[in-house]
Amino acid sequence: QVQLVESGGGLVQAGGSLRVSCAASRRTFGSYAMGWFRQAPGKEREFVAGISRSDGRTYYADSAKGRFTISRDNAKNTVYLQMNSLKPEDTAVYYCAARSGAGVPVLKSEYPYWGQGTQVTVSS
Repeated sequence: QVQLVESGGGLVQAGGSLRVSCAASRRTFGSYAMGWFRQAPGKEREFVAGISRSDGRTYYADSAKGRFTISRDNAKNTVYLQMNSLKPEDTAVYYCAARSGAGVPVLKSEYPYWGQGTQVTVSS
């Protein structure tokens, strides 16, 4: 089992940048594919970005392409989501998720491990 703790959320103006982080408890962090999801009030939790466990392949939702970058530092057991050119519609609670094995699913049901979330608010 792995515990995940997000940090770095906050309030930012539209057009600004923010980086959220997710620290994992396991030394075997490198064996987990990682994903970032977000959930806005009244909406379903949706996939934002994911990164594979080994070769670092990245995947993005259309809404994140060109603005967000996911990365990981296996030595620090941490995954990051750099968010640039933020828009008010990016306002949500951002969650990191982990799953062991190959592939980077976009379905939240494929991830057994979740953090508690961090709030990102983008003001217009």
